[in-house]
Amino acid sequence: MAEIVGESLVKRLIAWGVDTVFGLPGDGINGLMEGFRRHSDKINFILVHHEEAAAFMATGYAKATGRLGVCAATSGPGAIHLLNGLYDAKLDHMPVLAITGMQETSVLGSRYQQEVHLDRLYQDVAEYNLMITNPQQVPAVVDLAIRNALVKQTVSHLTFPTDIQVAEIGEDPYRHVGPGRPPASMPFLDRPQLPPGENELRAAAEVLNAAKKPAILVGIGAKHARDEVIAVAEKLGAPVVKTLPGKMVVPDDHPVTTGGLGLLGTKPSEEAMEECDTLLMVGTSFPYGKYLPEPGKVKVVQIDSDATLIGLRLPVDAPIAADAKKGLQGLLPLLTGGDGSFLAKYRKEMDSWRADMTALQDESRDPIAPQYVMGVIDELAADDAILTCDSGTIATWSARHWTIRGGREFYLSGNLATMAPGLPYSIAMQHAFPGRQVIAYVGDGGFAMLMAEFLTAVRHELPIKVVVNNNNAYGQILWEQIILGYPEYAVRHRQPEADFSTWARGCGAYGAKVSKPGDVRSAIAEALAHPGPALVDVDVNPNEPPMPGKIKYEQAKHFTEAFLRGQPHKMATLSTVVRDKINELRA
Repeated sequence: MAEIVGESLVKRLIAWGVDTVFGLPGDGINGLMEGFRRHSDKINFILVHHEEAAAFMATGYAKATGRLGVCAATSGPGAIHLLNGLYDAKLDHMPVLAITGMQETSVLGSRYQQEVHLDRLYQDVAEYNLMITNPQQVPAVVDLAIRNALVKQTVSHLTFPTDIQVAEIGEDPYRHVGPGRPPASMPFLDRPQLPPGENELRAAAEVLNAAKKPAILVGIGAKHARDEVIAVAEKLGAPVVKTLPGKMVVPDDHPVTTGGLGLLGTKPSEEAMEECDTLLMVGTSFPYGKYLPEPGKVKVVQIDSDATLIGLRLPVDAPIAADAKKGLQGLLPLLTGGDGSFLAKYRKEMDSWRADMTALQDESRDPIAPQYVMGVIDELAADDAILTCDSGTIATWSARHWTIRGGREFYLSGNLATMAPGLPYSIAMQHAFPGRQVIAYVGDGGFAMLMAEFLTAVRHELPIKVVVNNNNAYGQILWEQIILGYPEYAVRHRQPEADFSTWARGCGAYGAKVSKPGDVRSAIAEALAHPGPALVDVDVNPNEPPMPGKIKYEQAKHFTEAFLRGQPHKMATLSTVVRDKINELRA
């Protein structure tokens, strides 16, 4: 049997260590699917229900493993569906290869059915982006696509016309000779470990040693540098503030951290940013400038392996273009240390904040408080559990009530902040780590978008646990409308409310519906103990506000104006806000 282009592609992927592809077949990639079939003993094709989920799974796989994520879709609409998940990968700097189909070369440009020029469509999302036109191209361009994705931590895209897919790999209609060497061993592709320059380190140490009120802001780029971040924080006497994607960098119960920053962050973190005189940024280009110190009012040291990100948010006095771990290791011996008073102040502030958050996890509240649901998950989950999350109010509850300790991890769509990746992420991560507990904490809105993929988990015997925070609304959008000064509009679903537990049971998995606070703990405990996929659908208080860590005057003003202009559900909302404040005062 002659080797076709589809098979050559798959062999090349295998040579690069790829063992899993997430996708949905179609007639636009039948030749590629034949390649996967011929080598199904070495590469696993995970069949999904929606291509968007395939891209999210590839992204989640890359996030959790640090390896290349691969997704595949047919031509036209199938490939278009990949885009949301691929932008998630691009904006969060994850290596993903997208493989798509294209109409045969003889009909391109003739307005053929589903003719979408994907190389043009993907030109913004993909760093390496090519339509294959010659079988001889395959070995070299697959290598280049993968190298670009891994080295640049981004998306690559290859699209194959159907006639090229089934052409024999030796065919060369243009009589050109392309390179065909197997991929060389390139250990530098396992995330570049860039060493810092000595002059850069000395300049940074000089700035940090002069600080009276130093603070540290860490992002996901410092994930592998936990020990070094903590050591530098203790040496400087600096509180560690975390971005949301960087939540797992430092354990939440560690005394050096004040938690997250931003709308989903903590009051101590926000106040530390306002008061500090020097800021060390490590592995982050935190985009929300209003939560950062005023430009020019503080000294800034920034460590990032991507030099193009240094100075993107704030003027930087001492840049260090280096891997976070290497940069902090080089910096630590040069630090003289501070008096620790600034850190001591925010340790006390953080103790008060933690007490306030614990007070909101009140089992007696009816309707069920979403903080309580997340608190139960946090208490019962394993110390090495992986939590995935969607965008929305659930991100607030996860950020504040999911405690990073031990080997726990936390993933969500960072910069794209898209809805619906929580479930696909969990499937990919459970596939990558079959021995770990993987929990998807998702909203009813995000789950409904890609809920068919729960059946994918069942069919592949992936024991994911899903907890649906069901407020029968697009909760974050609701509160954004109010904060902007508008009465809520078109964000709550009409009756009947969804019961996603029936879908779980219909799939042959564990499913439980919870509407009373007293049933939350037992249902989640049973789901976590269940040997296969499990889902708990919890009806939570739809009027629970995801309040900012620190309320600003303009936010309070708009909130009040919206109520005065006829905010629906005002009494239920005010009742919830007052009850939350009473619980905090009791803590």
